[in-house]
Amino acid sequence: MQTCRPHSRRPLRLATFAIAAGLLCGLQGVPSTAAAQQRDPTRTIGETVADRVSRHYTFERFEVASADGTRTWRVHVARPKAPAPAAGYPAFWMLDGNAALIEFDEALLAELAARPVPHALVFVGYPNALRIDSEARTRDYTPFAGERPQRDGTTVSGGGGADALLEVIERQIRPELEQRVTTDPTQQTLWGHSLAGLFALHTLYTRSGAFDTYAAGSPSLWWGDGALLGAPEQRFVANNAGRPARVLIGLGEGERQVAHRDLSDPRVQVHLRRIEAAPPDSAEKLAQRLSAVDGLQVSYREFPRLTHGPMFRASLMWALHMVTGIADHSDTPSRAEGVEPVR
Repeated sequence: MQTCRPHSRRPLRLATFAIAAGLLCGLQGVPSTAAAQQRDPTRTIGETVADRVSRHYTFERFEVASADGTRTWRVHVARPKAPAPAAGYPAFWMLDGNAALIEFDEALLAELAARPVPHALVFVGYPNALRIDSEARTRDYTPFAGERPQRDGTTVSGGGGADALLEVIERQIRPELEQRVTTDPTQQTLWGHSLAGLFALHTLYTRSGAFDTYAAGSPSLWWGDGALLGAPEQRFVANNAGRPARVLIGLGEGERQVAHRDLSDPRVQVHLRRIEAAPPDSAEKLAQRLSAVDGLQVSYREFPRLTHGPMFRASLMWALHMVTGIADHSDTPSRAEGVEPVR
């Protein structure tokens, strides 16, 4: 397993996490600026690269709906203007597609397009202007039911729609995508952050061959009382049978720490109770276990001082770097600086 901790010569480690009498002992010195700000569920995406003419990519979008018409997804596709290889373009898929669009600008598109074989970009989002659609993503990205903390300190049960979304991806989104851009079925990456990172791991476990690279940024391993760390992982390890895949797992050093949190906030208190099911070294230990599975190439990276919100961009930029070969922009600021996605 590859592990890395940039800008540091110290051994890789995760910050100590302890819960006692409802209090969390956390890393000192985590920045309390942008990452500490309250999440805004009404934040909209504004104008993005998909709304402007690019010299390097052509953007299209389409929508697909569930069979009963109650759920709809909006997909933005960015096709390189360079000629397609004989096998088609490699494809880089992003969940939370609305928010992911914010992280791209023309300079990044130019860098991606300049690669010897540029990637097609696929943004799977929702048909609204919200940066993060918390209700929809909780429904779609979770493989089993669980509880989600609310802003008033209560919880709401829900989720369990991951398999339904996987069916939509395979049976509706992929065929529609291929009408617009030919992609190489052997070079497909799926990236997601938080609950979407959980979805990426669930896809690895249950849809062998759907993608060849699975990138999970700050995966919400606590969801469903840590259920993904139990039987689903064990079944995958027992049955993978050497099938090749690449796995990227990233986590911010400052995640699940309280130096930047208001412990009097009922929502924070509820969330801290939820994450007790997944200790802070869960992601690193998961990467270690997966690295022992025949056929898997696993890389784990800890991002110094970053908390959950900034990890959205950091993990996306790291995955783009690892998969496409562009420079690593994981330490550059987000256009959505100061807003954390709802977990």
